[in-house]
Amino acid sequence: MYYKVTARLKEGRGPELLRRIQDGSIASQKPDGSEIVAAMKRAVVSENGQTEWSEVCYCSPPLAHERQTVLDRYFTDIESEVVDGYQQHAGSPFTDLLAKLTKQTSNIKD
Repeated sequence: MYYKVTARLKEGRGPELLRRIQDGSIASQKPDGSEIVAAMKRAVVSENGQTEWSEVCYCSPPLAHERQTVLDRYFTDIESEVVDGYQQHAGSPFTDLLAKLTKQTSNIKD
């Protein structure tokens, strides 16, 4: 089934999430890693700071495995609803936010 997901990124978790998206560690996770990465690349951040995306999941309850392995580590206030297919959402690309947060973190370490 397809789901629209809304959530809030946990403070300080953006750089690690971006690293794991880029290094392939999430993508290599079976059975849903590639879908999680694709969903994060489709995700946007709305004006109110909420992250929104759509993804396919066949778990019962919805997103059970995704939450256990990835989502709960990086997000709070996760909500999902069934939709007809992949959706586009209004907002800025989530990966841009992750890159910005990673740059800010690396500037602090310098």
